[in-house]
Amino acid sequence: MAKLNFGGVEEEVVTREEFPLEKAREVLSTETIAVIGYGVQGPGQSLNMRDNGFNVIVGQRKGGKSWDKAIADGWVPGETLFELEEALAKGTIICYLLSDAAQIELWPTVKANLTAGKSLYFSHGFGVTYKDQTGIVPPADVDVYLVAPKGSGTSLRRLFVEGKGLNSSFAVFQDATGKAREKCIAMGIGVGSGYLFETDFYREVTSDLTGERGTLMGAIQGIFAAQYEVLRSNGHTPSEAFNETVEELTQSLMPLVAENGMDWMYANCSTTAQRGALDWWKPFRDATKPVFEQLYNSVKSGEQANISITRNSQPDYRVKLEEELAELRESEIWRAGTTVRSLRPERG
Repeated sequence: MAKLNFGGVEEEVVTREEFPLEKAREVLSTETIAVIGYGVQGPGQSLNMRDNGFNVIVGQRKGGKSWDKAIADGWVPGETLFELEEALAKGTIICYLLSDAAQIELWPTVKANLTAGKSLYFSHGFGVTYKDQTGIVPPADVDVYLVAPKGSGTSLRRLFVEGKGLNSSFAVFQDATGKAREKCIAMGIGVGSGYLFETDFYREVTSDLTGERGTLMGAIQGIFAAQYEVLRSNGHTPSEAFNETVEELTQSLMPLVAENGMDWMYANCSTTAQRGALDWWKPFRDATKPVFEQLYNSVKSGEQANISITRNSQPDYRVKLEEELAELRESEIWRAGTTVRSLRPERG
C-alpha cells in the first residue's frame, strides 16, 4: 500500500498504480458479479465494471422504471439482466446496492442464495453495523466487504467517462475464503475508484451518516437558506441573493477548492474577500461545531439509523418524501436557482 502524509498524519492507501486494472481483472476473472438494485449506486458501478471488462449481471424487479432504465443502458434481459432471484442464484459476488430499507425487506431472499464461498458486497456499512435493527447477519461461510465511493453513482459514472476517478473507502467485515481483501480491492478498482482508503463498517457508516446530514447535504442547505433569507429580508433581489449565496460558490469557488485547496482559493480572491473570510470562518466553526457534535452523537447512538429504518419503511414514505422535497423545490431560493441555471450561457 502507498503511504500518504496528511499534515503529519501518515495513512496507507491503495492506488491504481500498485493495483492496476489488469490485476483486478485477474483476481475476479472467475467471478460473476451480480448487481442487485439499479437505483442510486447500481447504474454507475455496474456500467463502470462492465466497461472495465468484468463479468457483470444486473438483478432488478421486472416491469418497473429501473428495469426499463437498465435496458436503456444496454443490459439485455435473459443475458445480463435478470429478475432478482435469478441474479442472486447466478452471482458469485452479490453487490447489495438497494436502499437500506429495501435491503431489510429482501434480506431473507438474499441470505438463501449466499452459498459457501460467495461474496456479499456493500457500498454502505448500515445493514451490517445496525444488525439488531436490520436483521442482516451474513452467514459465516461467505466473504463480506464494502467499497463506498465518496459521491453519488451519477458522479462515479461521470468521472469514469471523463477518465477520472472518485475516491472510495474499503473494508473487510468477514474473510471466509482468505481472499476477501484482495477481491474487495479489485472491486474498488473495477468500479472506477481514484484511490482507496481503508476503514471498517462501523466507521464508514458513522462518517457517512454524519457527512450526509452535515456538510454534504443537511448543513449546506441550512446555511444556504439562512444567508439567502437574510439577504432577501434586507432588500436584495432573488437574483442577487441566489448568486451571492449559491451560484458563485458552486460555479466559481468550489471548483478552485477541489483543484487546489482552500488556502489557494483564499490567495486568489480579492484582499477584501480574504480579510472577511479569515475573520469569519472561526465564528462559523464555533457556532456550528456543537450542532455537529450533537449530530455525531445521534449517529453513534443508533438514533439516526432507527429514524431512517422507521420512516423509510412506512407505506406512505414516498408520499411524505415528495412533500418534503416539494417544500425545497417550491421555496423561493430554489425557484430562483432554476431561473438562474436556465440563463447560464451554453459552452460553444
